[in-house]
Amino acid sequence: MGKAADWLREERRKVLGQWAAVCLRCGAARRWFEEFEAEVPGTCPECGGEMLRRCPSCNAAFASAFAVDCEECGKPLRQAELFGGPIRRS
Repeated sequence: MGKAADWLREERRKVLGQWAAVCLRCGAARRWFEEFEAEVPGTCPECGGEMLRRCPSCNAAFASAFAVDCEECGKPLRQAELFGGPIRRS
């Protein structure tokens, strides 16, 4: 990606939140800022499923709600499909 895409991505993170949390059951997502991590619920307000906000292997936060593998250690965060379709395009 070019410089413009990187700039836009960083601006969005400054406004919407630096990191993402996703529900492992229904896929609901929310963004969060480092200083407000304690306010991210452990369970999804929509379905009651587990909200994942850090890699279970290395404890790294992830920036994309569509992440399926950890950017830091490469281990899977969750299954690559939800409701029978891929989360990320190949």
